[in-house]
Amino acid sequence: MNLPVCKNLKNGIQVELDHMRSSELEQVRKLFNRVIIEGKFYPQKQPLTEAEFRSYWLSGDSFVVRSVHESLQFQSQEILAAFYIKPNFPDRCSHICNAGFIVQATMRGQGIGRIMGETMLSIAASLGYKAVMFNLVFETNIPSIRLWESLGFQTIGRIPAAVEIDKNSYIDALIMYRQLGIT
Repeated sequence: MNLPVCKNLKNGIQVELDHMRSSELEQVRKLFNRVIIEGKFYPQKQPLTEAEFRSYWLSGDSFVVRSVHESLQFQSQEILAAFYIKPNFPDRCSHICNAGFIVQATMRGQGIGRIMGETMLSIAASLGYKAVMFNLVFETNIPSIRLWESLGFQTIGRIPAAVEIDKNSYIDALIMYRQLGIT
């Protein structure tokens, strides 16, 4: 797959989706930690240190969505979203990948998720993966569930009370799956 992918969001902002640069690691870690603190999308409870983030996020391929602001004097880029692709299982099952996505709260609903989802499917196929599996899609994350269903994912399982949202309050998580090369 040829990167970067350039698109315009619903709000007119021009973005590019590309490989994450090492200089962007801290921006992506801070964004991920803000998403963790929200407590609505990932199982982690506490922000990750740099070492923890590297271990979790950088064990596969990492990508970002940058805003592109150009003027006569300079070009600046801000990380609006990011995702990773990595094997979901080791060795004989490593042809099934997993992916994780984060989007700045102020940029949600602008089409970044669809851009990342569609691009992730192409990248995963080009990397030789045969399927994508999401292990923990919180049942309350309706926008993500709708997006993944629209991109051909099926719910293949439900994990009862998988996510502790408050002390003694739990919600289910979905396992979603899609073979690659099939729409």
